[in-house]
Amino acid sequence: MIRTAVRLAVMLVALSAAPALAAPALTADALPRAADGHLDLSGVWTNASVTHLTRMPGTSGLVVSAEEAKKLAATSAQVRRQENDAKPSNAAAGAPGEGDPGGYNAYWLDPGATLGQVKGQFRTSWIVDPADGQLPLTAEGKRRVAAAAAYARRADTPAGPDSFEPWDRCIIGSRGSGGPGMLNNIYNSNYQILQTPGGVAIVSEMIHDARTIPVFASKAAAQAAHGPAALHPWLGDSTAWWEGETLVIETVNVNAEQGRAGPIFLTPQARVTERLTRASKDQIFYEFAVEDPVYYTRPWRAEMSLSAIKGPIYEYACHEANYALVDILKGTRAVEKAAAARAADR
Repeated sequence: MIRTAVRLAVMLVALSAAPALAAPALTADALPRAADGHLDLSGVWTNASVTHLTRMPGTSGLVVSAEEAKKLAATSAQVRRQENDAKPSNAAAGAPGEGDPGGYNAYWLDPGATLGQVKGQFRTSWIVDPADGQLPLTAEGKRRVAAAAAYARRADTPAGPDSFEPWDRCIIGSRGSGGPGMLNNIYNSNYQILQTPGGVAIVSEMIHDARTIPVFASKAAAQAAHGPAALHPWLGDSTAWWEGETLVIETVNVNAEQGRAGPIFLTPQARVTERLTRASKDQIFYEFAVEDPVYYTRPWRAEMSLSAIKGPIYEYACHEANYALVDILKGTRAVEKAAAARAADR
């Protein structure tokens, strides 16, 4: 699962060479087009950034100046973690005590080092509506978010393999990277898009998620082509159509386990509508809207930019020779056994 230092170095070089997110827009006539005449979305892209779905702590507005963006990025938790991890170890301190050691040291992480730029603006959240940059949660939505946070803190003892989130079992990418809405991750925030007249394939480097989405002649035809409501595939049931220069992807029937895990919380009643528009040679404008009356009081919308990088993306062989799940469960059973022994002694 862990990539070699050489492989990581190659990706870091590629990312460092990526153009700025606010690349100058070209006229539509100058943008690359596919054989069928539509703007060509094919290529390898990244959304790596310290900007995330919801508003950054300590900020109130969506847009900040370049100077403010630089300060926010430098003080973000991700950047601080990497800086602290890069410091020399104190050999005299001895081995760390008991507790969760975390999944990775920061050397392996590559979350990005700047705020995301969308439409030439530095953004403090991907969410643009509501204006406060927060999820408009219902009471049930708040309970779901709290449960996900408790899991992240390991507040609950996992009863078995199915108690772990799907990315801990290497089923789908973590932190919403696979979509729908495709979110940036702590590393591997990279995508390869292949566009044909009848379909589009989007491969996420994280866990190697792949979405193969048929493209129809109209919205009505695409919506009519969704599968039975009884089927809830991972990453959802997606169909697409073109609206002028924009590819629209509609996803319904997302798998309930994926929807409960978040960070975009969805029930089988949810509908996610994504829009991808080639904005320049090196940039795709990407937005998505979420409707789910169970978890949200109203529809909400997010925007980001996907920036071109040099490929290829790399295979992420998540579960090959990976014994972590077995070891975690062994540790959990040992904790339970010790707790039972203490209870019996009382």
